[in-house]
Amino acid sequence: MTERYILASQSPRRKQLLEWAEIPFDIRVANTDESFPPGLAPAEVAEHIARDKAAAIAPTVPGQTVIAADTIVVLDDDIIGKPAGREEAIATLLRLSARTHRVITGVALRRDEQQLLFHDVTEVEFHPVTEEMARFYVDKYRPYDKAGAYAIQEWIGVVGIKSIRGDFYNVMGLPVSRVVQALSSF
Repeated sequence: MTERYILASQSPRRKQLLEWAEIPFDIRVANTDESFPPGLAPAEVAEHIARDKAAAIAPTVPGQTVIAADTIVVLDDDIIGKPAGREEAIATLLRLSARTHRVITGVALRRDEQQLLFHDVTEVEFHPVTEEMARFYVDKYRPYDKAGAYAIQEWIGVVGIKSIRGDFYNVMGLPVSRVVQALSSF
């Protein structure tokens, strides 16, 4: 890959994943509205937000490919966003306890007016999470910037996750192998 890409994200995890894949990139972000029209399926929500992020950056970098993503957590068709504070984060982890949820990452690649949208889904099953575990994790790791109030690569993921079906890196915030494949033909 000789092209230098634009990552439309401040996420340290997405940055790390692209670095691991040895994709050359610069970071450029814009504040975008992460709301979405009613009636969209969860995968469409993730793609909609990713598309808006890419659209906000693309005009500022003509001729360059923008990579944008949005990750959501879905439990029983309920989209669980980033927690507003400590108590909401703890309550979210307790909702996920001993249950399987879906992590959906929508990805948008955009170069000028050319665009490619796709999403990846990973199913994550938690062991039972006690209130003590949830409080410890939230107080130590402060997962307020994470959908579902957790990061798979942190303590709660190491001790609390029973199984995953799908791409581990998708749960971190970017299905990087699919992104690499998509970039090769974009």
